[in-house]
Amino acid sequence: MTHTEDQVWIDKVKAGNPASYAYLVDKYQHLVYNISLKILSNPDDAQDAAQESFIKAYQQIGSFAGKSKFSTWLYTIAYRTAISKFKVNRIITVEIEEEADEKYSDYTSSSLEQLQLKQQKKQVEDAINKLPKVEALLITLYYINELPVKEIEEITGLGASNIKIQLFRARKKLERYLRPLLDEELRSN
Repeated sequence: MTHTEDQVWIDKVKAGNPASYAYLVDKYQHLVYNISLKILSNPDDAQDAAQESFIKAYQQIGSFAGKSKFSTWLYTIAYRTAISKFKVNRIITVEIEEEADEKYSDYTSSSLEQLQLKQQKKQVEDAINKLPKVEALLITLYYINELPVKEIEEITGLGASNIKIQLFRARKKLERYLRPLLDEELRSN
């Protein structure tokens, strides 16, 4: 779906058809929840923040001018809502929950291979969880959700150079955390 197709649904909501908003919620709920989860760690808190984000976006949709993508605007609301809840809750750790990448499942031929992939995925998630909260969020937005730096700037309010520096540092840390896994992979091939 393109930016203009989102605008069709937004226009329907603005014209007094609130049921059209359900389509936008369904389309973006996964990433809004994941942004909230990375900041808040607790799945229940993340679910609350995601719902609150969608309510805020619905209430403010009249102010959405289309200068940025709707997803960027929505993710910014989600980010700020979760940060606000984080400051209130004073949560220290971050947990990252991502769905299994189905592309990899298609290529596996045995249960053993699937188990190994799950273990590797868990090790990567654990490594990301060891990162400082902002670095974990940036790694997730950039590499897992494949958002461009410009969009991450809009969502987080961080400058492009700051984002790139933090991504560089996070990659170095992840390399250290994942070195045993990488060495094991090289030995088994």
